[in-house]
Amino acid sequence: MQDHTGHAHATHTPHHGGGHGTHAAHGAHAAHAAHGGARPGGLSVSENGYTLELDAPVLDAGRQPIRFRVIGPDGQPVTAFVPEHEKELHFIAVRRDTAGFQHVHPVKDEKGTWSTELDLEPGDWRFFADIHPAAHGGALTLGIDAAVAGAYAPMPLPPADRTARLGAYAVTLDGDLVPGEASALTLTVSRDGRPVTDLEPYLAAYGHLVALRVGDLGYLHVHPEGHPGDGVTAPGPEIAFMTVAPSPGTYRLFLDFRHEGTVRTAEFTVRTVNAGAGAPAAAHEGHHAHH
Repeated sequence: MQDHTGHAHATHTPHHGGGHGTHAAHGAHAAHAAHGGARPGGLSVSENGYTLELDAPVLDAGRQPIRFRVIGPDGQPVTAFVPEHEKELHFIAVRRDTAGFQHVHPVKDEKGTWSTELDLEPGDWRFFADIHPAAHGGALTLGIDAAVAGAYAPMPLPPADRTARLGAYAVTLDGDLVPGEASALTLTVSRDGRPVTDLEPYLAAYGHLVALRVGDLGYLHVHPEGHPGDGVTAPGPEIAFMTVAPSPGTYRLFLDFRHEGTVRTAEFTVRTVNAGAGAPAAAHEGHHAHH
């Protein structure tokens, strides 16, 4: 099965118990997130001289091969990348109605062409490449549209719920998204009603989170707190993140975590709240299980 993760750009800051962290850690992440973190990525096919080029922007439905390149400022495919969370490139696919989320790690050939496979339903899709070209000063996210042929049956946005259920697993979301401010989000994993305390490291973290703004699929940079082996981060049941919502509105969150060898994706719909409001702000839908 495919290799999935919700990726984040950031250095890790330790926190206690895998959950809420110290005030110093939150302060550091707040400063980091506020510095450019409020600007969503992936809204442009080209940024800072780098352009995402897709072999086939029109695709058939079903499991399909995908090939693409990142073209650099010199007009040539980029072949050198700085690994982020153990991978040189994180590739995210989601339909425009936010259904069908997939996060995979393509393989690059010596000429700079990347290839992977995706499971595609008919409709309009957005593909994201999350990268750090070696010749560039930092990470960036490029986005490109693709059309999948067939009868399109758009799905309504999942309703608000703070618990996502995936078979025997439940993931509960604590925290709110406040527009323009760094927000702490804690996701707690349980199975059959019991806390999961033996989450497995997955791409240098106990969980990865992708956040997308509903309406334009702006890609938010999410910062995990702590990492396996730092001496303070527990392997569950809590996984903590810092993120910044760039504007009021509704966002989709996709959490990937690994337990007993399987990566599962919990999905939430989150509405922003005003500072200090603290209202219920999440929604469910977690049904993917990847081996």
